[in-house]
Amino acid sequence: MRASRLFSAVDSHTEGMPTRVITGGIGVILGATMNERRLYAIEHLDGVRRLLVNEPRGHAAMSGAILQPPTRADADFGVLYIEVSGFLPMCGHGTIGVATVLVETGMVPVTEPVTEIRLDTPAGLVIARVAVRDGHADSVTIENVPSYAERLDRLIRVPGLGPGGEREVPYSLAFGGNFYAMVDLDDVGLPFDRARQHDILDAGLKIMDAINTQDAPRHPEIDGVDHCHHVEFIARGSDARHSRHAMAIHPGWFDRSPCGTGTSARMAELWARGELALETDFVNESFIGSRFVGRLLRETEVAGIPAVVPTITGRAWITGVGQYLLDPSDPFPEGFAF
Repeated sequence: MRASRLFSAVDSHTEGMPTRVITGGIGVILGATMNERRLYAIEHLDGVRRLLVNEPRGHAAMSGAILQPPTRADADFGVLYIEVSGFLPMCGHGTIGVATVLVETGMVPVTEPVTEIRLDTPAGLVIARVAVRDGHADSVTIENVPSYAERLDRLIRVPGLGPGGEREVPYSLAFGGNFYAMVDLDDVGLPFDRARQHDILDAGLKIMDAINTQDAPRHPEIDGVDHCHHVEFIARGSDARHSRHAMAIHPGWFDRSPCGTGTSARMAELWARGELALETDFVNESFIGSRFVGRLLRETEVAGIPAVVPTITGRAWITGVGQYLLDPSDPFPEGFAF
């Protein structure tokens, strides 16, 4: 057996969505902050990301997290989030997966009934509180980065959508660790039905492209967060207590989990509308029926923009432990997308 690269990982899934937690084989990535490490990785380590998430080692909806030493004194671990769309500033389901792996592998000191883990992410400090019973991580509540509504009730011209070759689509945009466009499925004439997933995904990719071309968002404090790669299609009947959605993601797949940063963005949007109060449970349901429970802890601001601090509670399960190799003669050294 020959290998020019070897990566150690613990695989998990969070409410249906995978997180491949990379525990070894990459080393310390250059950068004084986790976002500087993210930007360095985008430029210099994207082949490693593709190797780990693309086929044949991954799949078209693969997601993961690279463990790093923290760059700040008040954190236990640093985390870089990877998926088929690239390196993310934050990932909610991935954080729940990371915290579960850290507890169940003994990589952090474990206390019952709650183990607190402080994570240094490119989007800021995230606190994971793991409910532990008999050494098992039963659930994880993450206190996410400040989230805010960037724009409400806008219209975007979407080429290629609709019978006339272009359609104006109402949408709102919010940040919950990534930028999310919220679009009612009724406004694109589609049902909340997995039998229509290809039509929903096609509409989502066209809406992302229209937003990024015509009016791309930009986070005022996090360098390189300047695009929308997620469209949260809201199902009919959703409200500020229980929302169902299909999360379309660049370059062409759906989140299997309810999406932690998407849930944060959705709560920030509802709060900005005056529909969701602080300390009120909000249930967000994914396209496959799995659920996160969110709450808003307190108000804050981001560069003068009114914002909120959300929490998300969900569950993750370890699915495997592995070592991923690259044979020097492998014809697909960065995997492939299909």
